[in-house]
Amino acid sequence: MFAVIKTGGKQYKVVENDVIKVERLIAEAGSTVELDNVLMLGESGKAAKTASADLLKAAVFAEVLEQSRADKIIVFKKKRRHNYRRKAGHRQDQTVLRITGISATGTKPKTASKKVAPVKKVEKADAAKHQKKAAAKSEVESKVKPKTKTKAPAKKKNKE
Repeated sequence: MFAVIKTGGKQYKVVENDVIKVERLIAEAGSTVELDNVLMLGESGKAAKTASADLLKAAVFAEVLEQSRADKIIVFKKKRRHNYRRKAGHRQDQTVLRITGISATGTKPKTASKKVAPVKKVEKADAAKHQKKAAAKSEVESKVKPKTKTKAPAKKKNKE
């Protein structure tokens, strides 16, 4: 199933698991975004749905991968024979999305729960030892006074 969505004044044809770059959306990385401005829904071998009644409840769900900035664009203005030159740069903010689901009814897709590997007890004990050693080193370093070098007096030049 594919969908044509509109966001940031541009239209995108998307399929599930597509990664797209859109104009900046206010969302943090890792969060889920619902794009409900769907212009068309379609499946292979079937007629596309473009009627507003069919698309009223349709939604596309995406996961925010990152907030980034586009490449720099150089804006250069010049009027010849008038000594007029202006140079400016611009980087547009953008959001990188991964499409997680397309729904004609507006229901959210089921997301697979990510399992976090359990931390072993040995690793916890090692971490505790490293913290104790670091604390002991910082105490020793704070007690030891650094030696300061004294400069020798400047030599006087004899005028003869």
